[in-house]
Amino acid sequence: MERLEGRWLRVNWGLSPFVVELNPVRAKMVKHPLDYKWSSYRYHVQGEENNLLTPHFMYESLGETADQRQRNYRALFNHELKPKFVDEVRKATNGNYVLGDGRFAEQISKALKRRVIRGKPGRPVVKS
Repeated sequence: MERLEGRWLRVNWGLSPFVVELNPVRAKMVKHPLDYKWSSYRYHVQGEENNLLTPHFMYESLGETADQRQRNYRALFNHELKPKFVDEVRKATNGNYVLGDGRFAEQISKALKRRVIRGKPGRPVVKS
């Protein structure tokens, strides 16, 4: 699953859907994403109508038909996420940094023409 997780994050699908959908479960608010009133899980897995959602192109790429997309999206949840991975996603998201290897960070940095990894804390040392 780690490889798949990296692939999804690498293409910058926001905050990886399986991290977001499982937040209420991890917070012990519900037992399953289907139980959370504000979750898009029912839309993505069961095709429940929701006028507030616009399908993401990555979701659309999960299959040719609605049934294929729903089945493939559901498969993303077949493995439990490691807490360390979830923490890495949160830190990257909260800090507005990329999550990936050095080569990926370099590619994104060049494309955006800005720093995309965490800087060193504190003030720069002034050389005299």
